[in-house]
Amino acid sequence: MSKHLRTGLVLILPLLTAFRGNGQQLDSIPVVAPGATVQQVSSQFKFTEGPAVNKRGDIYFTDQPNDRIWKYDTQGKLSLFMEKTGRSNGLYFDAKGNIISCADNKNELWAISPAKKVTVLLGKYQGRLLNGPNDLWIDAKGGIYFTDPYYQRDYWERKQPEIEGQKVYYLARGAKEPVVVEDQLEQPNGIVGTPDGKYLYVADIHADKTYKYRINEDGSLTDKQLFVSKGSDGMTLDSEGNLYLTGKGVTIIDPAGNKIGNIPVSPRWTANVCFGGKDRQTLFITASESVYTLRMKVKGVE
Repeated sequence: MSKHLRTGLVLILPLLTAFRGNGQQLDSIPVVAPGATVQQVSSQFKFTEGPAVNKRGDIYFTDQPNDRIWKYDTQGKLSLFMEKTGRSNGLYFDAKGNIISCADNKNELWAISPAKKVTVLLGKYQGRLLNGPNDLWIDAKGGIYFTDPYYQRDYWERKQPEIEGQKVYYLARGAKEPVVVEDQLEQPNGIVGTPDGKYLYVADIHADKTYKYRINEDGSLTDKQLFVSKGSDGMTLDSEGNLYLTGKGVTIIDPAGNKIGNIPVSPRWTANVCFGGKDRQTLFITASESVYTLRMKVKGVE
């Protein structure tokens, strides 16, 4: 595929092939639709990340090294939505249909309108550059929880962080400055909240652990508990409260912290995951240079 794709170019016939060797394993996972197999949509990317779903069920995801955001619609069509995205990583849709992006080229949070207009929501904390916002979740009030690990990028001029520690922040709706809600993790990464707004999950990828917190009325977090001794890059939840963790494939954990199964995806790294489609029963998976789908019995809640 040409490197000079224009924004909006639609791939009428996306590459859609089954990932071999996983049929028997998938049949044993109760949340996967009977007979479903992992389908490769395309492998034309450099490193895919940050899938997010809009109200229609269309999925947007990033190819961070190539500085692009792509769209996979409910009809299975793949199109290039935007270039020059601030090196966007994690994405999430707000209530108005804007993409809220972890744009770590300049360590910022962006709001990207459907017309591709960019508004910088945040760039610094107490006058210092953020480490590099990585993943985010938006609550019902419009507040943004985001993780801020430090991954040295080759496109940064700086060689060390300006902020001590790697933290989780909460940016209340309309606020100019975020507050720290967790500062005791080694390297926070994946993050997602429950649809009722009561609990937040955060992965400490370096420590290989995922924690669960109670969300307070003011956005602060309490009642920290180790949910599972497994870290994650990105994550999502389904309608039954199961948590989906990424890394070596997609590992599904039930609400009690027990492993349901693992979906083998790519021989390399599986970065992130979300549910999409008109019925929210398509699991969309970003894995290195490729993106994949899998039909599920359960629905997504984001």
